[in-house]
Amino acid sequence: MKLALDEAWKYQGFTYPNPAVGCAILSPSREILAVEAHHRSGEAHAEVNALKSAYYKLTNDAYILSLETSADIHAYLINNHNNMFNNCSLYTTLEPCSHYGKTPSCASLISELSFKDVYVGSYDTNKKAQNGNTILQKNGVKVVSEILHNECENLLFPFKKFLEGRFVFFKWAQRLNATTDDGIISSHESRVDVHKMRDVCDLLVIGGNSVRVDRPTLDARLVDGKAPDILIISRDKEFDRNIPLFNVKNRKVFVEDNFSKLSEYKNIMIEGTSKMYELSREYVDLYLCYLAPTFGGSSGFDNINDKFDILNVRQADEDIIMWMKRI
Repeated sequence: MKLALDEAWKYQGFTYPNPAVGCAILSPSREILAVEAHHRSGEAHAEVNALKSAYYKLTNDAYILSLETSADIHAYLINNHNNMFNNCSLYTTLEPCSHYGKTPSCASLISELSFKDVYVGSYDTNKKAQNGNTILQKNGVKVVSEILHNECENLLFPFKKFLEGRFVFFKWAQRLNATTDDGIISSHESRVDVHKMRDVCDLLVIGGNSVRVDRPTLDARLVDGKAPDILIISRDKEFDRNIPLFNVKNRKVFVEDNFSKLSEYKNIMIEGTSKMYELSREYVDLYLCYLAPTFGGSSGFDNINDKFDILNVRQADEDIIMWMKRI
């Protein structure tokens, strides 16, 4: 389950409005056959990606790797599994879905492939997709629930916030000496990550001073994605309208001295440094830090004394990426 969790966290922030989910499949001898995750809404779920990888590992049948839609992968596995998953075990951070939406039901597919047991971290609270465990059990699959439950709930937390109303996270990049100024800090891979998040965000919030100094575009060009709407927090409503962010097509730009616009959106990213951090603290659910292994700059987060619970930490390229909750 830990492997599934770590894989899923790599895609946290990319899957809206779906949850980030990870899955691992083990052979009867406990060999790891696959560890995969859900990558993007509308694409194959974590269980289907794992089954696709496991099938290829067991058969070396490269045709399945050419299949992209979840429905095609489902159909190919059902027609060609030849009972190879009998007595295998599947670990998933979230109860397999029960319904046929943008993708077919994962619970039904797992049942048809005759898995011996399925280990589940969190229950699905989405009424459209829940009760996958019941489908598995009715088809003779042993289900063991609440494996690493707290860790899986942390992974699922943004999704539950979407269902309740909105999810707000604060993203920043800093150097080892906590500075956030003087040019680009993060690696190219980290910046691609951020653009993937912008592509699925409804709203991006930034401070007026950052807009005036950095003159940003704040789009998702590195992934050819859509640009989110922008909320600029500023008492001074006057801006140079030649700043690139004002000239991106199909986006709304608001200039306000408060955060009331947040109530109109569901998936919200705040980008900023220490001043924006302090202004937005009452609205933020989680924090995302990109830590670069460099020194430099002159100002940053040196006057803030908050503590955090680290939910996940990983390295991508040279940067350390941390999802955190403020204590």
